[in-house]
Amino acid sequence: MTTTSNLWTNSDLRLQASRELPGLTKELKSDKSERMERVEHGTDLFGEMKQRFLSFKKHKYMQNLELYEKLAKDQAPKFMVIACADSRVCPSSILGFQPGEAFVVRNVANMVPPYENGPSETNAGLEFAVNSLKVENILVIGHSRCGGIRALMSMHDDVETSSLIGSWVSVGMNARVRTKAATKLLNFDQQCKHCEKESVNCSLVNLLTYPWVEEKVRNGELRYSRRLLRLRRLCI
Repeated sequence: MTTTSNLWTNSDLRLQASRELPGLTKELKSDKSERMERVEHGTDLFGEMKQRFLSFKKHKYMQNLELYEKLAKDQAPKFMVIACADSRVCPSSILGFQPGEAFVVRNVANMVPPYENGPSETNAGLEFAVNSLKVENILVIGHSRCGGIRALMSMHDDVETSSLIGSWVSVGMNARVRTKAATKLLNFDQQCKHCEKESVNCSLVNLLTYPWVEEKVRNGELRYSRRLLRLRRLCI
């Protein structure tokens, strides 16, 4: 009886599925039509990404096959780069890094939290780059007109933020305090400009709170530096 019941159930399911197929086919055709319409109007962004990938594969990957096959087996970058997630400041594009040359971590406002703050994606990347990849240089890249820095400078001293962005950029609170003290007579935009530099300085200080970074710097095995990119000509 159980077997018969299961057979009837499976038959019912197949019958139900067959009844739904026309509607599903119609939906798929509709989706295809919408996709074709997007292509005609130049808005098929994922299609464009696919074409970019195919172009990369043909003109870069296949023409440098030996390099990419080597990179597939191992990596030995000389640099670790900590940069902002801002879409306008891609480290590889601006500094000309080629595949395999730089291990890059990007976050909001290019911040390095101190060691005592506990685990984060940024210091996990830092640990891997320093201890496993044995990078010789750490470069912290700041930039002007940074939205993360503006969020930091907009925070109120006596109000605890509940937003994820606010919780993250509070890593740079020391930079904010120093900026406020040094720029009391300046307007908000000028204060943000100052804080963009001060935040990078604080990140460099925070790097030395990691025991294995401090040890390698002291032994001359690791160097760290800063760079600030100006966006006057890149921003509208």
